Amino acid sequence: MHAFVHTALPVRVLFGEGTRASLGAEIERLGCRRALVLTTPGQRAAAEAQAVSESLGSLAAGIFAGAAMHTPVEVTERALEVLRGRAADCVVALGGGSTIGLGKALALRTGVAQIAVPTTYAGSEMTPVLGQTENGVKTTQRTLDVLPETVIYDVDLTLALPVRVSVVSGMNAIAHAVEALYARDGNPLTSLMAEESIRALAGALPRIASDPGDKAARSDALYGAWLAGACLGTVGMALHHKLCHVLGGSFDLPHAETHTVILPHAVAYNAAAAPDAMARVARAVGVEDAARGLHDLSGRLGAVRSLRDLGMPGAAIDRAADLAVKDPYWNPAPIRRDAVRALIARAWAGDPPRAVVSPGDEPAPPP
Repeated sequence: MHAFVHTALPVRVLFGEGTRASLGAEIERLGCRRALVLTTPGQRAAAEAQAVSESLGSLAAGIFAGAAMHTPVEVTERALEVLRGRAADCVVALGGGSTIGLGKALALRTGVAQIAVPTTYAGSEMTPVLGQTENGVKTTQRTLDVLPETVIYDVDLTLALPVRVSVVSGMNAIAHAVEALYARDGNPLTSLMAEESIRALAGALPRIASDPGDKAARSDALYGAWLAGACLGTVGMALHHKLCHVLGGSFDLPHAETHTVILPHAVAYNAAAAPDAMARVARAVGVEDAARGLHDLSGRLGAVRSLRDLGMPGAAIDRAADLAVKDPYWNPAPIRRDAVRALIARAWAGDPPRAVVSPGDEPAPPP
């Protein structure tokens, strides 16, 4: 057994069906009195229909329905004005990664408590990581100041999640778990959780695609997403996340779909340098080759598999490669610009993944 360090994160998790009914009690348990509910414009009606804010009675400070992808700083500033104007002392983030990211951004600036109520499989609710976008550049930081105090997983809230969104959100969660298997700060516990996460999600997503109302499949997927987020919250990030941050923040590509496209290509890039991790991924998915198995899984689920289909122009490939190798994250395989460019080019075209770097290669000089 190799030496390792594991730091457990202080998050209270409630998981089940109908668990959102405990929201008011959780707000009071945190010693808070006025909660601002956060959501996206498209989910405002759902938030109101579910009577989340109304059911809180005097605990409700209203709804801010302006959360946006990649947590733009200008959106956070607008939400900050509402938070202060309503004298809110905590936030309830009801939605996916965009909404939860906004809650984190507000907590970083004000110290308010957070309760996250995920309605997708993004996993952001379990991490002390905040990604923000300003002037077309996405930056990330890791601090316990943005970690939600409580996460309420309610399987019922995922039943209405469209299949298309469910698929890419689930693949996004798988990406978190896969990278945790070869991250610099990995350890035996996160590896067990990551493999179990991949297994649960890879088994649940086809069932959801076949029957969106399958509550058992929805429960398995939410369970897998929780595990994936917990893994991401306790380990570092590598090439996959660096690429997705670059592509999302600089080219305004949709978050979950970008993760879905990049995942098999990043796995192929690192396959030779992380054979034990690849064996775990392949076993969890039930395939022989991890990268090809993940590519085929997204295809069977009907997910988009090319950056071109997400709206990225081919002329942007070189700029994306330049940005990806600038201030790179740690990665098991060396970061070479030519290899990274080849990865992005294959992902742009929607080609099957292919190994483009070997463990003995030396990193190229910076471009």
